[in-house]
Amino acid sequence: MTTAYDAVVLAGGAARRLGGSDKPGVRIGGRTLLDRVLAACPDAARTVVVAAPRPTARPVRWTREDPPGGGPLAALGAGVRETGADVLLVLSADLPFLDGATVRRLLDALDAAPGAEAALLTDAEGRDQPLVAAYRRTPLLRELALIADRRGTLAGGPLRLLSGGLSLTRVAAAPLASFDCDTWEDIATARARIREHGTVLDEWITAVKDELGIELDVDTGVLLDLARDAAHGVARPAAPLTTFLVGYAAARAGEGGPEAVAEAARKAAALAQRWAAEEDGEQPSEQPSERATE
Repeated sequence: MTTAYDAVVLAGGAARRLGGSDKPGVRIGGRTLLDRVLAACPDAARTVVVAAPRPTARPVRWTREDPPGGGPLAALGAGVRETGADVLLVLSADLPFLDGATVRRLLDALDAAPGAEAALLTDAEGRDQPLVAAYRRTPLLRELALIADRRGTLAGGPLRLLSGGLSLTRVAAAPLASFDCDTWEDIATARARIREHGTVLDEWITAVKDELGIELDVDTGVLLDLARDAAHGVARPAAPLTTFLVGYAAARAGEGGPEAVAEAARKAAALAQRWAAEEDGEQPSEQPSERATE
């Protein structure tokens, strides 16, 4: 993706259907809803969050609508004033399953349609999602100014006033990408979904990397195979200890990137297999160990 963009995340609102709870701070899979949305747009040149400041997993710029609680149009107007890029990604802070692939699809769709002024995600029912969208900054400012002029204020205005004045292209949402959390039932559903068999491991690894402040993409299959070999060939406690030592060795090797992790895992896996072979009564190899030949 080559499109340069700023991101505006709307994280205010009264959350009345949550009894006034701090919705952006609600945790899904150990991460706040706000941090989950921020993780979907890490390469934004500038990220503006419209809300009262709070701790976040990465640095952002904070601003507030005037008056606070003035609604999404007023919040969007405040956020846009803090941006500078020609393309703006606009997101609400209650999208637990938003990911970088969806963000790229929106930006690519806008880039591929020079006549379009915005690319909006549509949900499974085909409804436009103006708070999961990429906008061209100049037309967005134009429409916000027209709405403010007609109404005298952006506060309290419905979002449909915005998209109705723009030339749009639309992007169909991938499963769950447009799922938002308005109620405690929605939050319970999101928490259950991330623990499903096909997703729980990826969710956990992402949460751990976020918590530790690391951005490392590794082949989890290699590490799982290593853990299995260590557990079966040596002893069950060897699995977590071995994977820890692999990470430590990769870090000491230099950059500690995916290649270093893969190489350390390969060596440890070979050792686990040699260990298991001895237990099975196989004759030891006459070949010198890799370490001895380095």
